[in-house]
Amino acid sequence: MTQIVVPTLGESVAEATVAQWLKKVGEAVKADEPIVELETDKVTLEVNAPMDGVITSISVAEGETVEVGVVLAELKAGAVANGAAPAAKKEDSAPAKAAAAPVAEKVASTSADPKTSPAVRKLINDNNLDATAIPASGKDGRITKEDVQKAMASGGASKAPAAAASSAPAATGPREERVKMSKLRKVIARRLKEAQNNAAMLTTFNEVDMGPVMALRGEYKEIFEKRHGVKLGFMSFFIKAAVQALKEFPAINAEIDGDDIIYKNYYNIGVAVSTPQGLVVPVIRDCDQLSMAEIEAKIVGFGKAARDGKLTMDDMTGGTYTITNGGVFGSLMSTPILNAPQSGILGMHTIQKRPMVMKDGSIEARPMMYLAQSYDHRIVDGREAVSSLVRMKQALEDPQRLLLDV
Repeated sequence: MTQIVVPTLGESVAEATVAQWLKKVGEAVKADEPIVELETDKVTLEVNAPMDGVITSISVAEGETVEVGVVLAELKAGAVANGAAPAAKKEDSAPAKAAAAPVAEKVASTSADPKTSPAVRKLINDNNLDATAIPASGKDGRITKEDVQKAMASGGASKAPAAAASSAPAATGPREERVKMSKLRKVIARRLKEAQNNAAMLTTFNEVDMGPVMALRGEYKEIFEKRHGVKLGFMSFFIKAAVQALKEFPAINAEIDGDDIIYKNYYNIGVAVSTPQGLVVPVIRDCDQLSMAEIEAKIVGFGKAARDGKLTMDDMTGGTYTITNGGVFGSLMSTPILNAPQSGILGMHTIQKRPMVMKDGSIEARPMMYLAQSYDHRIVDGREAVSSLVRMKQALEDPQRLLLDV
């Protein structure tokens, strides 16, 4: 008998929630076939079968929280589905079946619901749709995101029956609604609060004239896209500017480990991406060694993977510094929270024309962006934090610096 356990979930992630069982007790599986989906505060991941066999027991029901190493299920290698496997020793098989029965019943109780991934389930719930009325085109009768969108467009996805809402906690008032916080949201809330509690977090601000970068993009965007097959966005400029600053002020690219400071001589930049499940931060590795075209290509790839729910745990770990762009949602100013155990995070904001006094004393309307860099004051001094943000500003207002590395 082979045990299927919760795998290592990545740095600073100790637990996950069982989102959905893709296989049932007695069902045959192939090697590397997904068995169960787990949700963490960073990513949804599938746990695959290590070999061909049959699921003999399921130990954890959907919605329960599990830690790394916990047994999720047991797999009998080479067995035949529907109980036709060779008989095992009575003293071994009987207790296993008895122990598995209650959980199996609990898991089976959810099997009447159409199969959906967490992202699709959220889309259905957010739009108050009846999942049973949506035609499924996915493997094993699973509802895909495209199925939901088609049903919404055609009007075929009727609203969920009112009775379904009766099981929710009663509202506390005529104009209030009480909704139970999801386990995923609880984990996110806990980790954000831990970041505030465990770091001496401070934020420094500056502003950058985006005119030079916008002019450069306007001049070369068509040639860039034809040559490299990807659009020239703003993020590659900011990543390159951040790398320059981190090289000069290495404490912002470091982390605390007990009584030690670990300085990172590599630059793995996390880029926050919005998904239906929430904000995730895939990591672009070795940004100092990548061209701007390679960085833009990775950003596009991560964005698509995030929307499709295909980011892996490896995509989400190993970051040394993070950049988040609230400007895409219209944010003018914010104070980003550190992505532990990192010591620095840069917040980009919306570009807005403001009157600025130029060097010759004239006043011009310039496309300005506020920058906010939060940092861990335990290892980053104010001078380093402020000076590093000034370096980024200088590089962005004179993009040739990025090419000359000065």
